[in-house]
Amino acid sequence: MVSSEQRRKQLAREKYLRQQQRRAEARRRARIRNAAIAGGLVLVLGGGGLFAAAGGLEADDKKASDGASAQPSASAGSKAPDPCAKPAKGKPGGKQWKKEPKMSIDTSATYTMTLETTCGDIEIEMDAAEAPHTVNSFEFLAGEGYLDHTKCHRLVTEGIHVLQCGDPTGTGQGGPGYTIPDENLDDPRVKGGTYPAGTVAMANRYNAQTKEGRDSGGSQFFLVYKDSKLPPDYTPFGTVTGGMDVLKKIAAAGMTPDPQTGNTAPNATVVIDKATVRKE
Repeated sequence: MVSSEQRRKQLAREKYLRQQQRRAEARRRARIRNAAIAGGLVLVLGGGGLFAAAGGLEADDKKASDGASAQPSASAGSKAPDPCAKPAKGKPGGKQWKKEPKMSIDTSATYTMTLETTCGDIEIEMDAAEAPHTVNSFEFLAGEGYLDHTKCHRLVTEGIHVLQCGDPTGTGQGGPGYTIPDENLDDPRVKGGTYPAGTVAMANRYNAQTKEGRDSGGSQFFLVYKDSKLPPDYTPFGTVTGGMDVLKKIAAAGMTPDPQTGNTAPNATVVIDKATVRKE
């Protein structure tokens, strides 16, 4: 006859196994979602990117299915220490506009965008000559304070290596209300199928399989902290000239998958306290 203590231990064991199975399933779903970095106004990968992001996961998933022996990795769910400071006081404005702002930048000049984040400053040299609509849009949005107090809502640490920012809602679904055209897709730096570390590019809704969703960029962008294989479908408009150490610090803290939203949020509290654009 099973004693009450034995029954209690059995129930506790079964509960533990169910928890581990749920975590394993959450990891599996998160890794699949990483290949597409979710839908809406976010980075959407084509078939090539999906393959690259999914490569090498079979062995990990097999380990995760072992029930009690499965342990979530630091990058896929367990909370690492937060290496960043508390955000400055304030909330995202989230203002909307019906039309893309009129061109006002000097395309022969160099523009630098500075992101003052809770984790440190990131400097981005933007290419106005090759991506004038994109640079003009960020010059406008920064001037409006649109990026201030916004979270960088997605971190991808497997397959591709990017931090995604620019959404005041923090959900991956937000944007300024207008879209801008794709630009500079023939940039030789990304034409070979790799976005090198330091590249800053636009997120969009392009679907390489259906060929739909061109010219759908808004305010969301991603920063590449390690060479990442991606099809040349995302406007490269800048290069990180300062703060790569900040990006690596954020990546080292890992991310936590959210099964409900599909986001893989950085464990670090990454908030853009202030964004400014200056003409050099």
